Amino acid sequence: MGIFAIISFIVVITVVGFYAYYRSRKIDTHNTDGYFMGGRSLTGFTIASTIIMTNLSTEQIVGQNGQSFMAGMEVMAWEVTAAIAIVILAWVFLPRYFRYGIDTVSDFIEMRYDPFTKKLVSLLFIFTYVVSFLPVVLYSGALVFDKIFNVSALLNISHMSAVILISTVIGIVGILYLFIGGLSLSAHSDSIYGVGLLLGGFAIPILGLMIFGDGSFLRGFDKVVQHTPEKLNAIGAIDSKIVPWPTLFFGMFFNNLFFWCTNQMIVQKALAGRSLKEAQKGAMYVGMFKIFGALFLVFPGILAFNMLGSQVENPDNAYPMLVNAVLPEWAYGLFGAVIFGAILSSFVGSLNSTATLFSLDFYKSVLNKNASNRQVSRVGRIMTIVVGIIVVILAPMISLFPQGLYAVVQEFNGVYNMPLLVLILVGFFAKQTSHQGAKVMFIFHIVMYALSKVFLTDIHFLYILSVLFFIDLCIVLTFNKIKPTNVFDFNVNYAKVDITPWKHRYLVGGLIILVVVLTYAIFSPLVLATIGGN
Repeated sequence: MGIFAIISFIVVITVVGFYAYYRSRKIDTHNTDGYFMGGRSLTGFTIASTIIMTNLSTEQIVGQNGQSFMAGMEVMAWEVTAAIAIVILAWVFLPRYFRYGIDTVSDFIEMRYDPFTKKLVSLLFIFTYVVSFLPVVLYSGALVFDKIFNVSALLNISHMSAVILISTVIGIVGILYLFIGGLSLSAHSDSIYGVGLLLGGFAIPILGLMIFGDGSFLRGFDKVVQHTPEKLNAIGAIDSKIVPWPTLFFGMFFNNLFFWCTNQMIVQKALAGRSLKEAQKGAMYVGMFKIFGALFLVFPGILAFNMLGSQVENPDNAYPMLVNAVLPEWAYGLFGAVIFGAILSSFVGSLNSTATLFSLDFYKSVLNKNASNRQVSRVGRIMTIVVGIIVVILAPMISLFPQGLYAVVQEFNGVYNMPLLVLILVGFFAKQTSHQGAKVMFIFHIVMYALSKVFLTDIHFLYILSVLFFIDLCIVLTFNKIKPTNVFDFNVNYAKVDITPWKHRYLVGGLIILVVVLTYAIFSPLVLATIGGN
């Protein structure tokens, strides 16, 4: 990484920071709406950018390309099928969230069930973010950043010292972002980093295919198709360790619905929209991105397999090695800024949601029920700093448990993802609900999921979720019938912004679903996966 690359990296980071501050300075962050919800002022493009950048981390970019290096395009299920859940977010979930005027997903749980279940959901969110998502984003992000840009050699320090330094810097910058400008500032910076990620992300496979094809992009792609048609098959075997194809319609679909439609760190960005129309537009933009995002989150792994082959000893090195092989030296600073932005955005997005959940669901509703908006906003800032420091300290400790802890925390979502999804879906459509049923279902699910980790270790967790979803649903519906505790009026309107829906939502959503189906057809034995295979 030369002097020009370092200077361009610093310039980009600084300019994006000042731009975001300029765009967000009109928002009063001394009240809860301003600090946690961006003053409910975000447009569709900004909503899409901040959702995408919150979702995308370097661990994902490197991890999925590492998986595709080994298994091929079936890894794209995590990206492409998410688009269908995001369309459902726009069609089904957002209109109801906006109508009921909620700030957190758990607000709706309280509205339909009871305060205890709400606090349980909030606590599980906070625990997952602090113990799992945030430290992993920081640690894996720093790890990848050092691997691609060789910071340890540049500063003449050990690899571990470089990782600690990078994660600390990102942590401090993220805390400052939220402390100064709340959700609005981070969302506006994401709009720039999002464009950069698109350009930089697609540049890697395009440059790689041109090099592989001796200057011709099409010749490079043809060589990949001819040499490794089996890796272009997105239909995973029934016993696949990545994504078994039957789970696409059950476990994977339910998991996507949880992540994209009920996960606080995703939904909060849409709820910050200036209207339902803008939130639905933002969701549709994200849906389009998820389909084409597979071309730089999954395909480069297959390209690395073709170009580098046996040089890649560890699959997780496939993407960093491909970047080093194809990226011009002058572009390292720009690409580095984009990768830095991806780590920062994921960190900031989750950190903001953690502070929001604590401040609104615990401080405001339990510790100080009479707190003013300014007091709640101040507590949010304090929590941002406290949680940020805790996570910066925890991040390097992930290295002490390279397999165990990481694997455990990644699957922790299974403890509550299906129960939360079931409670929200039932809350949307059942006039009568039972808070006893919600508690019984939660306890049952946690016990059964824990037992599955002991006795069903050979069965893919998506199969487990496929079954548990329907059992959880039956328990809740049974209790709703035999022991209902409240009745809800679906006609209530607590909306805080205009809830006129986007008139093109069904047309655009339908096109996205069609493109998902076509994408699977292309990456299947029907088209690419058969070419060159005979």
